[in-house]
Amino acid sequence: MAAILETKGLVMQFGALRAIDHIDLSIEEGELRAIIGPNGAGKSTFFNLVTGFLGPTRGSIFLKGHEITGLRPDQISKRGIARSYQVTNLFPNLTAYENVRIAAQSTMGTFNPLIHFTAIREVAERTHKILDILNLSERSGFTASTLSHGEQRRLEIALGLATSPLLLLLDEPTAGMSPTETDEIIHLIKKISNDLTIIIVEHDMKVVMELAQKISVLHYGKVIAEGSPDQIRNNEMVLEVYLGGKAKR
Repeated sequence: MAAILETKGLVMQFGALRAIDHIDLSIEEGELRAIIGPNGAGKSTFFNLVTGFLGPTRGSIFLKGHEITGLRPDQISKRGIARSYQVTNLFPNLTAYENVRIAAQSTMGTFNPLIHFTAIREVAERTHKILDILNLSERSGFTASTLSHGEQRRLEIALGLATSPLLLLLDEPTAGMSPTETDEIIHLIKKISNDLTIIIVEHDMKVVMELAQKISVLHYGKVIAEGSPDQIRNNEMVLEVYLGGKAKR
């Protein structure tokens, strides 16, 4: 499979702190990759670099072979990268439907009166489809602020899907969820991953081991291990620096 995302020699320096230290990463099209590591390992910084919220000190980022290093977040979004955040990032006073519709409309480009009504109909159809995929159809008329935490997290994933991305980045999608809500998110991520490349940052190792096809482990900004869930579960270095030397499961 061809790589959809590649980073080469990626470095992010904040004064004396090197948050990302020469990362070479290759994500295949259709892959569900997990990135794990202790707090401060560089996971969120990596996402910020890929989505253009930070410009790297050195190195390059490629999307489907085209360099996107240094592009603005809106430019990167238009090229096909969408992201959810650790902290819910919604329009709280708009309905679930309106939130997703706005995200879908953002892909329409310049207004053209000749295609306006057709495009609006297509946006509405796509919005309803995405709400259905994320099991939010019955909540579409509720304002985002009145949804439960789990529903808000699903709605944020829906916003990412609404932009028709090539690559979806999910930052701690199960944070703060109950076990039942977590199981539902696992099921939904598996469902949407059938047609999409996904990179997930997640602390819950049950979620990681159940979802990921491949795992990259960061420690002090470096990739210290990479492999299948079984390989990572049995990697002595990972057990020592991240899993705290826990017994292998």
